[in-house]
Amino acid sequence: MNITRGKTHTSAEKNPLPLISLLGRRAIYVIQDSGALFIFMVKSMVMIFQPKQLPLILEHIYSIGARSTLIVLLVGLFTGMVLGLQLFHTLVKFGSAGVLGSAVALSLVRELGPVLTAIMVTARAGSAMAAEIGSQRISEQIDALFTMRIDPVRYLVSPRIAASIISFPLLTAMFDLIGIIGGYLTGVLLLGVNAGSYFYRVQSSVEMEDITSGFVKAVVFAVIVSTVCCFQGYFTHMQKDSYGAKAVGVSTTSAVVLSCVLILISDYVVTSLLL
Repeated sequence: MNITRGKTHTSAEKNPLPLISLLGRRAIYVIQDSGALFIFMVKSMVMIFQPKQLPLILEHIYSIGARSTLIVLLVGLFTGMVLGLQLFHTLVKFGSAGVLGSAVALSLVRELGPVLTAIMVTARAGSAMAAEIGSQRISEQIDALFTMRIDPVRYLVSPRIAASIISFPLLTAMFDLIGIIGGYLTGVLLLGVNAGSYFYRVQSSVEMEDITSGFVKAVVFAVIVSTVCCFQGYFTHMQKDSYGAKAVGVSTTSAVVLSCVLILISDYVVTSLLL
């Protein structure tokens, strides 16, 4: 530290170039990774339409969609029950407990259904995608596919993206439905809201536009989650300061965290575009 004219200056204040250089390198890394991810996504989605993809897509629909159904229904049920409880005690202060059905249904269909479904599928199926492909990378199975003239992206990634695009909207619909039932259990059976009023409000307030916006979000989240998780697993061998099994763990963690962050960011962007 240098003392000049009674003022204290740190080395960073005296010479800001290293800090600027560090920020510049970080920005370049982010741009490079974003570009690589976009190219990876486009190539994968184009290869969905290659021949003999249907059996692989059906296999991954089972692993991504069917095997995630139980956890999605469980989370959806308790989310609806919590919404019914919280919204009832909020609405009753304004004498509007009769609109509980509208509040629960719109909250689920527009926002919570697609977002929570995507996060739960990321935690269950997305992590499995990254770990499985990452293990194949470090065990040189992907290199073996190249040797056999099989495109790894077409064989490993494209079916998972297609399966996610099909599975996410279906899981979101189930989440919305079981969430509305959960709100009914709390609001009608426990708190005494009229059952006819509850379902009438659900029917009258939810429009096709609300359902469509929820499905659009689900498709966007499906592409994001499947692409990010497969990308992290596919390039496991390029992880910094890690290799082997440790690299697989780092890739899986990065895939889940990055997917959840991008889900929330894209949720805001899509909502602002659709409103």
